Amino acid sequence: MVRHTILCLISTALALAAQDIASPNPAERKRAARELKAQGTAALPSLTKLLSDPDVEVRIEAVKAIVEIDTQHSLDPLIQATRDSDPEVQIRATDGLVNFYLPGYVRTGFTASLRRVGGRIKGRFTDETNEQVIDPFIEVRPDVIQALGRLARGGASMEARANAARAVGILRGRAAVPDLLEAIQAKDSQLIYECLVALQKIGDPAAAPRVAFLLRDLDERVQAAAIETMGLLRYMDALPQLREILARTGKKRVRRAALRSIAMLPDRASRELLRRYLNDRDGELREAAAEGLGRIQDPEDLAVLEKMFAEERDNSARLSAAFGLVMLGKADLSEFGALRYLINTLNSSARVGEARALLIEAARKPEVRRLLYEPLLSGTVDERIGLAQVLAHSGDHESISVLERATRDPDPKVAQEALRALRALRARLS
Repeated sequence: MVRHTILCLISTALALAAQDIASPNPAERKRAARELKAQGTAALPSLTKLLSDPDVEVRIEAVKAIVEIDTQHSLDPLIQATRDSDPEVQIRATDGLVNFYLPGYVRTGFTASLRRVGGRIKGRFTDETNEQVIDPFIEVRPDVIQALGRLARGGASMEARANAARAVGILRGRAAVPDLLEAIQAKDSQLIYECLVALQKIGDPAAAPRVAFLLRDLDERVQAAAIETMGLLRYMDALPQLREILARTGKKRVRRAALRSIAMLPDRASRELLRRYLNDRDGELREAAAEGLGRIQDPEDLAVLEKMFAEERDNSARLSAAFGLVMLGKADLSEFGALRYLINTLNSSARVGEARALLIEAARKPEVRRLLYEPLLSGTVDERIGLAQVLAHSGDHESISVLERATRDPDPKVAQEALRALRALRARLS
């Protein structure tokens, strides 16, 4: 009886709204769009009709309502909205698509600061939100990636295109790499930057040669991002240019990016260069140098990294020295050892991200990975959570049984993170 009453109320509300969306008054149609969202999925057909309304303000209200409904049935109308001629509709539709796969994104994405100023769209892109990316086990509908790639290539404004490029990266949209490579030819620095970051997240090495021309870009932020992309995509052919840039640049940001990328591309020819930077006044350059020597794995560098680990006062640089030592074979769980220092740093809210990233890379070595199993099951809560995340990225088939044990951890946060890591690992290995 109660269910029947509810259905009757919904039916009545939809019938009234249907009258309003047909009103010749745009204000009435806008109001109808706002009120329809309370009806949930049942309102989507009416809201989809409003996406074709001649008044842009009505279309904006309609797409906002569809985003708030946020179910799988919202995806088709949101894809339709990406083809709108108005940039705000495109931006809101883009963030709505991301929000379905990354809940909460609309509160942090471009639309969180979106406003119109004199007919123009204004908003704020932040690097904080650009760190986001979906878990590898999440499958995104191909037509969603296709719609976002098309928008990055030719949206109604540069803001809409840059926002779509960011979305492609967050959703790991490998199928849209050709769209990003076309969009990167634009003259807009924000769009180029977002395309570069998206390519870094997707991680397709084949894209690197197509963006190498940006190593000389006049925009410092774009140049630094292009330099970092060479390292992250492991483009060894960029090394000569990176060394030249490092030698000639007077910009701190570019210098740091160049040495970081050189450090990511292990080449014995870079050894002496990296060793020189171990004593630089800039802590970030010392970090890169230590990590680079660790990746080259020359036993002759063991002594200088041990000295750095013992004497370094900068915590982040000391973390990098620890990584270098672990990569050179100094991996054990002794109380004051390098690997233990990396694991202990997972307890630091300030440097947990650094420690996790270095452990993910170090754990690709089987002998290091196996040493992480014991602290995964017996360490502090933060260590157990962090090591589950490490194994999600670097675990192998042997790691599955360890993570299965971790899913039964007495701490619900650890158990939840272990389950998430197990899903990610299985997706990666399948």
